[in-house]
Amino acid sequence: MEEERIGKSIVEAALKVHSALGPGLLESAYQACLAHELVQGGLEVEQEAGLPVHYRGNTLDVGYRIDLWINKKVIVEIKAVEKLMPIHNAQLLSYLKLSKCKLGFLPNFNVAHMKDGIRRVVNGL
Repeated sequence: MEEERIGKSIVEAALKVHSALGPGLLESAYQACLAHELVQGGLEVEQEAGLPVHYRGNTLDVGYRIDLWINKKVIVEIKAVEKLMPIHNAQLLSYLKLSKCKLGFLPNFNVAHMKDGIRRVVNGL
């Protein structure tokens, strides 16, 4: 399954970025570095991809932006917060539903050990 291969690449790249930068930076720094790592790994990465809402036959641009959309299959919503909250999971799950993607990752770079900061989210469609 392509999503699982991409997911493995995302986790490896997040570990590499966190190892190099550590915690304490803005989400935008981690986003740029993670995107760079993934592109270097041969993946197609779209940053700040617009995500419209389809409502009653209309496509509405309401300002949603996906941090990283990998090969149009996997979404990465980057955080640099003290603690991941349920709303962060809900946001990613909503993005997965709107995009019809099955797999997403919620890496929180504001942790001592990145392995403790990566959440995998699956959309049951």
